[in-house]
Amino acid sequence: MDDIRWEEPFCAEGSACFRLGTDGDGNAYIAVAGAEDIYLTDSREALRTLIRDIKSGKADHLL
Repeated sequence: MDDIRWEEPFCAEGSACFRLGTDGDGNAYIAVAGAEDIYLTDSREALRTLIRDIKSGKADHLL
């Protein structure tokens, strides 16, 4: 999608790299780096919650 603004890829210590993106409608996107045409979307608040949970260790198994 052309209207998604993707951030630089984030790569963990292993080989798991992903990208975060947003659009002008307030949606947030997450995709595996290199496969941005296959993504999950939700609200920006849902993405913020996911990131907070990952950083606090609640969801580290997702990475």
